[in-house]
Amino acid sequence: MSRRRRRSVLEGRVAVVTGAGRGLGEAVARELADRGAKVALVGLEENELARVGAALPATAASRHWHVDVTDHLAMARVAAEVRERMGAVSVVVANAGVAEAGPFEGSDPERWRRVIEVNLVGSAVTARAFLPQLLATHGHYLQIASLASVGATPLMTAYCASKAGVEAFCHALRAEVLTRGVGVGVGYLNWIDTDMIGDAGRSSALAALKADLPAPARRVQAPDRVARLLVSAVERRASSVYVPRWLRGAQVVRAALPGLVTRVLGPDLSRTGHPETGLLGAGGRATPHPDR
Repeated sequence: MSRRRRRSVLEGRVAVVTGAGRGLGEAVARELADRGAKVALVGLEENELARVGAALPATAASRHWHVDVTDHLAMARVAAEVRERMGAVSVVVANAGVAEAGPFEGSDPERWRRVIEVNLVGSAVTARAFLPQLLATHGHYLQIASLASVGATPLMTAYCASKAGVEAFCHALRAEVLTRGVGVGVGYLNWIDTDMIGDAGRSSALAALKADLPAPARRVQAPDRVARLLVSAVERRASSVYVPRWLRGAQVVRAALPGLVTRVLGPDLSRTGHPETGLLGAGGRATPHPDR
């Protein structure tokens, strides 16, 4: 049953969600559809994208595209096809992302690079592909980031580097397009109940990391609740959204975080060997690896 209670500014608008085949991307797609948007689903898992699209209301007029967000030419083609088949895009939610955990020393260099490519380069490729349409519609680009954008943690060097990178990218892009009517927002998120986090729970590296965090930082959020807050932020054209809200406080103490993390987490995690996880979750396993 639709949760839509009032007319939304998104009604009739075309929205693109990357990484839409499962988890948070699926929840965001549902929330956009419930608020009347037409939703273009983008990702690597074609069968999952089709499943998500089939479950959306008919008013969403959803279509899906099987594409790697790091492929500039393919994403440019997708952007053109979305415009042709659905209309000019007003909203882009850059959600596609992968993660792995384990010590940097001995990590697989190609897999490490792949995390950067999907999370950072893939987000820039997505923005580049759809920016002309967002300029035409005075639309909004929302980048899914993380607490890792603000406070880097050990055992997740590639993920933290990528999420810090997308935050900086969005701040710079926002300044460039501000006077041209395009909004750019960053979603700062913590643990979400997805298959990626499920895999993390079976990793000694991430289990150890999570155990050392304060209780509020260990709490896992439901994807539907996170999606509602993210889409509401899109409606407001907010420059940032924090889920949970206490994450905003991390910005206040940001300068002190590296030293705090080193003192609190460093000793325990550095004394214990943890195997590399590989790319986490079914979405991570669907990500092409150079060795395959």
